Amino acid sequence: MTTPHTPPTITLRQATGADRFMLRRWLGQEDVQAWWGSKASAEAEIAVALASPSALCRIVEKNGAPIGYAHAVDASTWGASAAEIPAGAYDIDLFIADAGSRGLGIGRAALDLLSADVFATTLAVACAVVVSIKNEKATRAFERAGFRWVSIFQDPLSGPSWVMLKPRP
Repeated sequence: MTTPHTPPTITLRQATGADRFMLRRWLGQEDVQAWWGSKASAEAEIAVALASPSALCRIVEKNGAPIGYAHAVDASTWGASAAEIPAGAYDIDLFIADAGSRGLGIGRAALDLLSADVFATTLAVACAVVVSIKNEKATRAFERAGFRWVSIFQDPLSGPSWVMLKPRP
């Protein structure tokens, strides 16, 4: 049990096909779509990641309860279009679907766990993210997790976006 003085336990578990209905429900939330785009395109992105043998697809759990989704995918899978993303980097992303779990540092904890997982299980040279410059909360969470701004990329869907990298330790 978590008290106000006890931080929640954040873990990542392997996402599976059995999670698809939960993911679909989460992707229907307006606030999740504001971050991940339309439900259809986000579902397609997750389906591609789940089908990729090199992707790390995770369910974010708080005290054992699922509250979000995260994945790390070899950036070349997406045909990474930002020139500043080096070959061998993994593109990572996540969302916290449970509104009551936002703003508590859980996203940062999940980013730390996911990037550690990438570096422990792959030969990735870096973790990379492309985040809209309009999403300052996400940008700050990535900074706290060790990502640094490299450049601004003109994303065809999100507009001006930060390219941020976290090099292999």
